[in-house]
Amino acid sequence: MKELKNTVLFICFLLITSPLLANDYQASTFGIKSDGITMNTRSIQKAIDYISATGGGMLKFYVGRYLTGSIHLKSNVTIYLGEGAVLVGSTNPYDYDQELNNWYGLILANGQENIAIIGKGVIDGQGRILANNFLHQVQNGIIKDELGLDRVSNRPMLLYLRSCKNVTIEGITLTNASFWTDTYDQCQNLRINKITVNSTAYWNNDGMDIVDCNGALITDCYISSSDDAICLKSHDEKSLCQNIEIRNCVARSGANGIKLGTASTGGFKHIKIINNIVYDTFRSAITVQAVDGGQVENITIDSLHAVNVGNPIYLVVGERRTGHRSRMDNIHISNVYVEVPATKPDAGYDYEGPVEGNPRNISPSSIIGLADNKITNITIKNVEIVYPGGGDTHIAKVGLDELDKVKEMPKSYPEFSQHKELPAWGFYIRHADNVVFKNVKLTAKKKDYRPAIVLDDVDGGVFTGTKFNEPDSKKKVEIFTYKSDHIKK
Repeated sequence: MKELKNTVLFICFLLITSPLLANDYQASTFGIKSDGITMNTRSIQKAIDYISATGGGMLKFYVGRYLTGSIHLKSNVTIYLGEGAVLVGSTNPYDYDQELNNWYGLILANGQENIAIIGKGVIDGQGRILANNFLHQVQNGIIKDELGLDRVSNRPMLLYLRSCKNVTIEGITLTNASFWTDTYDQCQNLRINKITVNSTAYWNNDGMDIVDCNGALITDCYISSSDDAICLKSHDEKSLCQNIEIRNCVARSGANGIKLGTASTGGFKHIKIINNIVYDTFRSAITVQAVDGGQVENITIDSLHAVNVGNPIYLVVGERRTGHRSRMDNIHISNVYVEVPATKPDAGYDYEGPVEGNPRNISPSSIIGLADNKITNITIKNVEIVYPGGGDTHIAKVGLDELDKVKEMPKSYPEFSQHKELPAWGFYIRHADNVVFKNVKLTAKKKDYRPAIVLDDVDGGVFTGTKFNEPDSKKKVEIFTYKSDHIKK
């Protein structure tokens, strides 16, 4: 009886594990070398093609350094990078392929389903060396630099996935990209969990780009980048980013922490940004932009903690292409704490944000529409922001008696600093309807000559439980209104 029982257990074990064993492949099976010297591009691609063609499975990499150029991930294939496994990008520009839209990438996929990259291993793009090698080819006249700025606008990403369904990226570390790190373009059912992104090897290195995706959950990730850390974009007027949730992530950036835009052609709908941290970030902790004709609506930002950032909140409508009118409506921001320093928040990093328009006073949070295209239905609730204060009248750009001098700037590249300076130290709100503040506390550590809040062409504003903490300002009017109606303080 005991032998029969053992036999049954053994058969059950085989039945349970045989599919797993049949669908798991060690990289070495395909002649892939872990010595960091052998170029494995063709071997890795053969493995991916074989696994996909035979029903799918997992390609496993264990301890070692696996040198490769571009590889194309195929349907039903998972790349597993075990702890100590490093997929190393070539430093030769000509080892990289271009996928749809001419984007270069180390791992590429177009129109694939059920793909994943998981594990505790690393993808290292050797980005600074690679970017400089691209630049060398530009200077030799071999590669064309479209921007003409002698810094190469299109370099390889670590991941570029286009029009893929059921995508999982989990546990891995992405480091040393030469360009944007990982871009997910028009993907559906995207899951990114517990990845680490260190992307400070070169300028213009976005940490993570979600482009026109439908259904994405980004959770428990750490992103440090020289450009926007977590960036949602919309490149296609027939598409949009929708049903996206970003939760429990930590971001640091030489630009913006969490950003919707700048590219906003189709727009953004049903976006949730919940319980995230931003620190040491040059530009805004959170920015929502509608500047390319897209519709931006139903955006929820809740439980954001940001320290040592250049600007707390920036909402803007523009019209970078004449006739392409955007729309921003129904933005809810709640349970937020932000600290803004008097000094440059990203000082000391390899690639800092640029010094712009100095000397100038610290910019406030801003909600800025256009005179003929207002931002509508904005709620700011349970928000505390600490500013350095200390605004200096001798370097002021615009005063309260000359608000009409604040330019519209619909075609400008949208950043909180585009106006150089605004005449409020807490919030500047212009061309907006139905703005509600509930339990908002604004602190200036030093006395500032500007009011805390300026309302310029605002129709409908409710300020309930709004508190101001500014030294020596007991009788100061902290909410200044201009060309505004239906304001309840």
